[in-house]
Amino acid sequence: MNNVFTINREKLFHLLEGNEPSTEQLNAILQKARQLKGLELEDVAALLSVQNLDKIKQIMEVAKYVKEEIYGKRLVLFAPLYTGNVCVNNCVYCAFRRANKHLVRKVLNMEEIKQEAQMLLKDGHKRILLICGESPRNDINYVCEAIRSVYSIRIGKDNIRRINVELAPMTVDEFRQLAQEKIGTYVCFQETYDPELYKEYHPEDTPKSDYLYRLNVMHRAMEAGIPDVGLGVLFGLADYRFEILALMEHAKDLENKFGCGPHTISFPRIEPAEGAPLPENIPHKVSDDNFKKIIAIIRIALPYTGIILSTRESDELRTELFNYGISQISAGSRTNPGAYSHVADKSGSQFALGDHRSLEEVISGMIDCGYIPSFCTGCYRHGRVGADFMDLAKPGLIKQFCLPNALFSFKEYLYDFAGEDTRKKGLALITKMIEQMPDTKAKQKIVEELEAIDDGKRDCYF
Repeated sequence: MNNVFTINREKLFHLLEGNEPSTEQLNAILQKARQLKGLELEDVAALLSVQNLDKIKQIMEVAKYVKEEIYGKRLVLFAPLYTGNVCVNNCVYCAFRRANKHLVRKVLNMEEIKQEAQMLLKDGHKRILLICGESPRNDINYVCEAIRSVYSIRIGKDNIRRINVELAPMTVDEFRQLAQEKIGTYVCFQETYDPELYKEYHPEDTPKSDYLYRLNVMHRAMEAGIPDVGLGVLFGLADYRFEILALMEHAKDLENKFGCGPHTISFPRIEPAEGAPLPENIPHKVSDDNFKKIIAIIRIALPYTGIILSTRESDELRTELFNYGISQISAGSRTNPGAYSHVADKSGSQFALGDHRSLEEVISGMIDCGYIPSFCTGCYRHGRVGADFMDLAKPGLIKQFCLPNALFSFKEYLYDFAGEDTRKKGLALITKMIEQMPDTKAKQKIVEELEAIDDGKRDCYF
């Protein structure tokens, strides 16, 4: 890697000293946002300073427009699969921290990982996020074997079709090894971009205490040939306005150096975590109203980036945020290793959940709101990744694949896993979506594939 990426802390805080934009200035920024080309750093700083409720409502309405134009009425579903909670770090906000003597520690072996994959498949999941603490016990060789173990599991016609990974930073050589596996997106949270606060939250000499090494992890991953990366911060550690500007800078630097910004950005907030002191007194707590605002701002500032919301949040808030920017959600999640195979065992969890619904309950709620649940992995398997994905996404062409593939994977779920009530209203929603499509050759092909699913065909995708 030729150039080390850094965050100019003073520059970003200086940008946040500006006044709230006038009505005219706000309208100009939002008009630019409606062109679906994204926003500049200064525009985002101006939006972050907005406190007027009517102006915030304007921002959210534009975010809703952008979300509908790019993603339509579909939401991608996944579940995390924790392979271990052993960790050498001592982060003050995480239950996996080394100093937590109360946590029941475990690293799953390959048979146990296969059992977890089987349970997720039986629920209907097709996409998972493989995740674990940082430890020599789950090094790159362990991770690669775990990925292959998950992909080896089949139940009838069903299998896990795509594995994204959330793993500790690696060297370029390790990333090259990871890139040989059939992964989707590599995810790693910076936690906080504020270098001064980062030191406080990651004490002692541990791998994670190296701020710059973590900050440049995506550059190493992309240099090694991983096309899709996912950014994220843990909201509550620092001024959320600073974090958003830093995310913008990070995305811009990746775009400049690799021709492609982040495939996803995750939006977790600090939740209670057994044995972690910081969640008891969150230093920069983000209210629900501010949380909604910042998700809306990122949606219009980085319109083609997927925005992920986990089950940390309540079902009510998650449902509301579908409208203003969220494009991917976890569902039926567990945050301790072995939890899907041993449902009654709550020990060893990383943090408390806010949404405890099953996958089918989440899907049922999405149908009621008019959203198509998607398990689609077509882009990965057709090679529409990285810059190639963005070349389709930016002119709005990716929609010709996204909605049909969502409909296909949803209909498969309804036949193979859903209860009668969910199946009935889900099939009605698919019919409604088809009726709203213009009469084209593409529509005819979509209808043909949907009919083939009626006849037993599976794993359909364009």
